[in-house]
Amino acid sequence: MARAYNFAPGPAALPESVLKQAQADMLEWGTAGASIVEMSHRGPEFMEVAARAEADLRTLLGVPADYAVLFLPGGATTAQALLPLNFAAPGATVDYVVTGHWGKTALRQLTPAVTANIAASGEPDGFRNIPARDTWRLTPGAAYVHITANETIHGVEYRPAWGEPAPETGDVPLFADFSSSIASEPIDITRYGVIYAGAQKNLGPVGISVVIVRRELLERTGQPRADIFNYGSQLAHDSMLNTPPTWNWYMAGLVFRWMLDEGGTPEFDRRSDEKAALLYGAIDGSGGFYRNDVDPAVRSRMNIPFFLAEDAHNAVFLDGAREAGLIGLKGHRVLGGMRASIYNAMPVDGVRALVAYMQDFQKRHG
Repeated sequence: MARAYNFAPGPAALPESVLKQAQADMLEWGTAGASIVEMSHRGPEFMEVAARAEADLRTLLGVPADYAVLFLPGGATTAQALLPLNFAAPGATVDYVVTGHWGKTALRQLTPAVTANIAASGEPDGFRNIPARDTWRLTPGAAYVHITANETIHGVEYRPAWGEPAPETGDVPLFADFSSSIASEPIDITRYGVIYAGAQKNLGPVGISVVIVRRELLERTGQPRADIFNYGSQLAHDSMLNTPPTWNWYMAGLVFRWMLDEGGTPEFDRRSDEKAALLYGAIDGSGGFYRNDVDPAVRSRMNIPFFLAEDAHNAVFLDGAREAGLIGLKGHRVLGGMRASIYNAMPVDGVRALVAYMQDFQKRHG
């Protein structure tokens, strides 16, 4: 079997060594006589898996002790709906900075019991930039400020060149959707009140999410909600208030261990720079045959949308890419064109192969 280079945005590529380990563990976990997917989530075997996954994630991201880590069913959109329930009292104002499709999606999850303030939006510019921090219209005493650290579809990311990767919000806690960029570089967790991420991009398979929350925020009353939606209750039950997606949790743990073994976030920061430089270099150096419309100061290193000069070439480009062993490159329906997601599991050689194909395609069709 020849595995292709998978540039899909999520569910995304997983490290091959992780897949092989999962394959080996599928039939029987150690000497337990059963598969990991058949075991009780409260049994000693899985409890060990869960504990190691949390410990490895804390090491990988440098999560301080005064932050809780939750492993919960669903993805980022589920977390977006739970944030106001847990951290905003009825009638409270929440500030949202909208920098792309997923920022708009986060807004749609808000309960009517809170007042939503769009503090800034990149939509007038087609989500090609991030509004400057001094233009944000923040609400004094807001429950929180929400940003999307990396926009998977529009390819916009808070980068140091923009000014600061974690914008200053004063006494109001900063909440961030890190689904697409988590673990791609070192981050200062203490700059945030909540960080959350659907696993299916950089952390593991679809179906589970990670929520990292400053423990003192869990003391907020929030809004009336079922216990299953209460982050404090989930923490009190070790993220097992109900039966968790055990296989997904186990797989995520394998990915955490793989990232640590590879050198951790400093190494993936270096690789991300190298991969992004290769691909943006090919786009910018194509003389207009390919283009990326995002302001270079906020270009994502994880998700790179690009367009061919002639839309008529799109289908031919995708067909040829598949034949070359490059898959998952079709752009999202919101934007069209192409998109290459180059998360941690994408090796540099995969990006080199894509660049070589792009250059060859331009020679044949330019």
